[in-house]
Amino acid sequence: MPLMGSIYVGSSGLQTSSNSLNTAAHNLANIETAGYTRQQILQGNKFYNKIGIASVSDMQVGIGVDYTKCRQVRDAFLDASYRKENGRSSFYEICSESTSEIETLLGEMEGASFKDSLAKLWTSVQELQKDPSSSVTQGVFVSTCAQFLERASAVSKGLNEYQLNLDSRVSSMVEDINTKTDRLFQLNNLIQKNEIGVEEANDYRDERNYILDQLSKLINIKTVENINGGVEVYAEGSPLLIGDSVNHLEVLKDENGFSKVTWGSLYNHQEVFNFHQPVASEFNTDIGELKALLMARGDHKANYSDLQKGTTQEEIFDYYNYGTKDENDIPIASSIVMNAQGEFDRLIHNIVTSINNVICGNTPDESKATGIEIFERLGTDRYEDGKYVKENTDNSPSDVSTMYTVSNIRVNPDLLKQPTLNSFIKDDKSVDFEKATKLVEVFAGTADVRDLNKDTETWINSAWTINPNVSSKYGYVAFYDGVVGSIANIGSVYNSIVSSQQVTVDSLENSRQQVLGVSSEEELQNIIKFQNAYNASSRYINVINDMLETIINTMQ
Repeated sequence: MPLMGSIYVGSSGLQTSSNSLNTAAHNLANIETAGYTRQQILQGNKFYNKIGIASVSDMQVGIGVDYTKCRQVRDAFLDASYRKENGRSSFYEICSESTSEIETLLGEMEGASFKDSLAKLWTSVQELQKDPSSSVTQGVFVSTCAQFLERASAVSKGLNEYQLNLDSRVSSMVEDINTKTDRLFQLNNLIQKNEIGVEEANDYRDERNYILDQLSKLINIKTVENINGGVEVYAEGSPLLIGDSVNHLEVLKDENGFSKVTWGSLYNHQEVFNFHQPVASEFNTDIGELKALLMARGDHKANYSDLQKGTTQEEIFDYYNYGTKDENDIPIASSIVMNAQGEFDRLIHNIVTSINNVICGNTPDESKATGIEIFERLGTDRYEDGKYVKENTDNSPSDVSTMYTVSNIRVNPDLLKQPTLNSFIKDDKSVDFEKATKLVEVFAGTADVRDLNKDTETWINSAWTINPNVSSKYGYVAFYDGVVGSIANIGSVYNSIVSSQQVTVDSLENSRQQVLGVSSEEELQNIIKFQNAYNASSRYINVINDMLETIINTMQ
């Protein structure tokens, strides 16, 4: 190799060692930066000089090392696995949070427990059985009915307000997704512009990967990097960001006033989620906070009628678990809030109608009524023109005018003024102990009561199931414990899944950090290595310089 060519070998060593030192220092400086990916200098051979031809090979001499690329050290498989499991963990965190909130609402409201009001009502019924003719026990009974309804209304209001709170979070989350998508689009353009030459836009890539990690918590995404360095993002199987096209999510209000998430006009405002798919890890249908929020919230304010829609048990079961044929409606069983609303309202409805039916003689004929109903409907009187007005549970849940639901009942104001209007005295002046006993049996779930919603006389047991998926029947005292216990069991399952998912996510993140994370010890070792390489190249150049100087001086 010509002596002058040896200078290139030394200078290339200086340059690449200097670049490697700068990269190691850059890694150390960003060791605490969120989303930063470790960078690494790749080196390769410079072009070879051909100095002759031999019989076995070309006679070539290298002229040093060359800077090839400053790459990010990442693993695409680990990134995809982490984002999927991170989204799944976020899904169940929302479910766990929702069940915890429902437990709180059912357990305590403003320091007064609903269960206490239910226990007091049960106690007043038992006291009424002892002496039905007493004006004191009748007054206490009516008073506890009013307190019971007040606490029930407070719990129902709390459930409705929490549902609205979830709805407001949907809108803000969609806005966040759109903002992140817009930034990804900008970063794609910046990366492509900066990487037209030999330079790598690694800092922009770091920000893009960090946003993708955050986006994976909100919605189920898949990503593909195209040949130009831009990333394509698919959300729930549809393009969210592809090429120069950004497809924003939109929030529209449905007929019940709740937010539904749709694609933009490009997809004719088609709804993003299909809620009739089974929620399971094997189908990847349990990923993303947005879907979890929508499912927890539901699509309307549920009441007891949602737990008994249909004429056969099979129809009731199907509606509760699968909803209507519309794939975008949310089944009651899939919604934590709607299920709690329906079960709680079913308890209130059963207690209210059972008390009324016992007091009024279990008859649709006003002329045979033996008392005044304690709980009356706000929209429609129990009797109109001498005829009993049957509850119409086939109407939409928002039309509750004929229903004995929490939002449509009150304690009869006449009884609040004069509790003894229901005298519990028979025509023969004897005390009606049978009616009082019937009230006790109704609460205990041992009485047979007439179902006035049937066109013919139908007698049913006053014990009820919590929902169509539960076979056990409860009296009203145990019914509430069953509702709370059912939600607590669901919450326990969700908490267990969250804990398991967190282990999975942490494990994947640890594996990722082993690849992309910065190790201060490793980078310090690299600095020492590249510093020594730099010094070696410097000494090499000094030797070549001395040799050249000696040759030139000798030739003079």
